[in-house]
Amino acid sequence: MSCYDCCIRCLGAVPYTSLLATLLCYTGVALFCGGGHEALTHTRTFVELYFARDVQDFIVLADFIKYFQYVIYGLASFFFLYGLLLLAEGFYTTSAVKQTFGEFRSTKFGRCLSLTFIILTYVLAVIWLVVFGFTAIPVLFFINMESSCHKVNILSETTLFNQQARVCMDARMYGFLPWNAVPGIVCGNTLASICKTPEFYVTYDLYICAFAGAGITLLALVSGLMFYICEVIYIYCRRFCARL
Repeated sequence: MSCYDCCIRCLGAVPYTSLLATLLCYTGVALFCGGGHEALTHTRTFVELYFARDVQDFIVLADFIKYFQYVIYGLASFFFLYGLLLLAEGFYTTSAVKQTFGEFRSTKFGRCLSLTFIILTYVLAVIWLVVFGFTAIPVLFFINMESSCHKVNILSETTLFNQQARVCMDARMYGFLPWNAVPGIVCGNTLASICKTPEFYVTYDLYICAFAGAGITLLALVSGLMFYICEVIYIYCRRFCARL
């Protein structure tokens, strides 16, 4: 066998769908975990500076941030192993590899392995869909806050009365703080000045990274799920055609 033929067989044995899903999974998890971890750290500082004067008002939020950062460490480790398993299972079930080692029927172990990965990936996709929606909440908060600041700046330039003082942003309505938190709400020129601080833009960008990472991870899980489903369909179609 020539070197060219050997390279072609090696390239043909690569499970490109699993490889793409694994790369997407690693990219999304890296963005989510890295951006989410730093965004939560900046959120505590941001809330403490502008929305809650008393430590007891955001003690629940602080505990949530601390524990969720530990969850992020666990997610990074889990998805690192899951990506390796995803890629290994893709190599195992690639049709080109089956041709290399000879045609054989699917074993009970292989069918159980594929079914296990389908169930696991489906569960992870549902969980990650919830995470994806959850990460949209802080992004929505900062989008609304930036829009409110823009409105304050316009009112400050075009009106003679103190209309901009009526434009407010309440962190309590998003569930970040309890309703008895003081002040919990900022209005007018104070709100506009907050939007000009580095803490606002850094936290905003980090939450966008986490949101994008969650979306990429969800796409990777859906791609992996479709690959497993197509694999099972292929196995049973081949067994059915062999009996004809």
